[in-house]
Amino acid sequence: MLSYIVWDMDPTLFSLGSFELRWYGLLFAAGFVCGYFIMARIFQWENKPEALLDALLLTMIISTVLGARVGHYVFYEGYRFAEAPLKFIWDMLIPPYAGLASHGASIGILVGLYLFAKKNKQSYLWTTDRLVIVAALGGAFIRLGNLMNSEIVGKASVNSWAFLFVRNTEYSQIPRHPAQLYESISCLVLFLILWGLYSRWKEKTPAGILTGIFFVWIFTLRFFYEFLKENQESFEDQMTLNMGQWLSIPLVIFGLVMLVRSFRTPRSA
Repeated sequence: MLSYIVWDMDPTLFSLGSFELRWYGLLFAAGFVCGYFIMARIFQWENKPEALLDALLLTMIISTVLGARVGHYVFYEGYRFAEAPLKFIWDMLIPPYAGLASHGASIGILVGLYLFAKKNKQSYLWTTDRLVIVAALGGAFIRLGNLMNSEIVGKASVNSWAFLFVRNTEYSQIPRHPAQLYESISCLVLFLILWGLYSRWKEKTPAGILTGIFFVWIFTLRFFYEFLKENQESFEDQMTLNMGQWLSIPLVIFGLVMLVRSFRTPRSA
């Protein structure tokens, strides 16, 4: 009897000629679709104009993809810029988007939502507090997509729930922590917590509290999960903390600032 799980999932759901539908793309899109319906319910509860919903969805898509892509290149492949600046920028902006960084996506979303709130005269923290709910659910979908791709694998493990990633030729020799699954489950739990708190408070949600919980939860766990994961780039092997951990620290601090601000601000504000 095997003491580990053999993971041999085909990342392609189906193909037709040169076209193929991959699990990752399907799950990525599912996160936005589910998020749209959740935000529609929130807009309905709080009597917000539905006309803003489509603009918000477009902002989220652009901010997530652009932030994640630019973040990956700046944080993990920045050394390439000095070698060939134009090719670096071309590869960063033109599909296919093989490399995406969650820290870059978070920064991109924060910037995108600031521009959205300013343009549409909405409260920035009202916007972020609602969007982090669907962002947590989207994170669960995306990390599940990483599992389907057998990428972002964990370090060697002797646990009975360890995965042998058969299709990842670089790390297929021994069972490993299913780090993608850990993060997916953590995001799903966070979504349930944030949705439960919002459903209780709705329009009386203290400004910044859900944003703070999101960033502290996601990036504190990300910091510790990195100890169980293989480094994404070789230069990280020489670092005491890898790039993901260093990038998580300021985002955790940002979340703590949001929580302190929320606790110090009267509910009526």
